[in-house]
Amino acid sequence: MTGHANPDWDRLLSNFNRHLGMKILEWSEGTVTVAIDIQDWMRNRTGIVHGGVTATLIDAAGGYAGNFCPHPGKRRLSSTIALTTSYVAPGKGGRIVAKAKVRGGGRTIYASTVEVHDENGTLIAIGEGSFKYFKGSETLDGVPIEG
Repeated sequence: MTGHANPDWDRLLSNFNRHLGMKILEWSEGTVTVAIDIQDWMRNRTGIVHGGVTATLIDAAGGYAGNFCPHPGKRRLSSTIALTTSYVAPGKGGRIVAKAKVRGGGRTIYASTVEVHDENGTLIAIGEGSFKYFKGSETLDGVPIEG
């Protein structure tokens, strides 16, 4: 599963993230690149990407960075326990891309850092999150995908 977009990754997204049109572009152990193509309804009253969309992308990317599972038919799951977002520039254009990396952690909790750029390459936000693995997701072995 390492490398560029794998169509099977889409089924690992939450329903909410799929509804936003989120796509995992690259994924490997400890790192992920995730994108959202911006629709008009995702913009605020001034026409820039709504901060909630950006924060959602940071949250998802930070979590997915620690959830890579190389075994077909299995997955890893975690839950956000803390999230910070700093907006540094307005998001313009039609796509935002988050790159996340796991920075450390223990057996059941990990921390990720995330940078979000717009399609012009402008850094629009940075974030950090702490995440707790669900039982069975602490290792690359993962848990069976149900349904």
